[in-house]
Amino acid sequence: MDITYTKCGDCYLSDIALSDTTHYHIGKYGRMRRVFLQEHRPIQYNNLVLTEKLFPHLAEFDDACHQRLEVMIPATAELEGVTAALKRADQMEWVRRMNSIKARAEEIILAELVHAD
Repeated sequence: MDITYTKCGDCYLSDIALSDTTHYHIGKYGRMRRVFLQEHRPIQYNNLVLTEKLFPHLAEFDDACHQRLEVMIPATAELEGVTAALKRADQMEWVRRMNSIKARAEEIILAELVHAD
């Protein structure tokens, strides 16, 4: 392993750089996970950064959260009777119920995935 150093004043600092991370899309849940790791799991966060696994972890995590939401929202809507017929009959009621379902699903995602380990 070739490690290079840069002289900074009287000290030599190792030149550590992350590989190219531009091909990862980190969304809302990935960013929330990063903040959680920084604040509550600093050792795990540092390990992920130093092994260059942070961005793949966050991208995979964000995808998993979105997939879970895509399953939860329609299933809950069907269970609670929020249908296209309701949308045609009373649009505001449909929007209110769908917003409620989405908010509850996001709370579950945050509790079970983002803020858990």
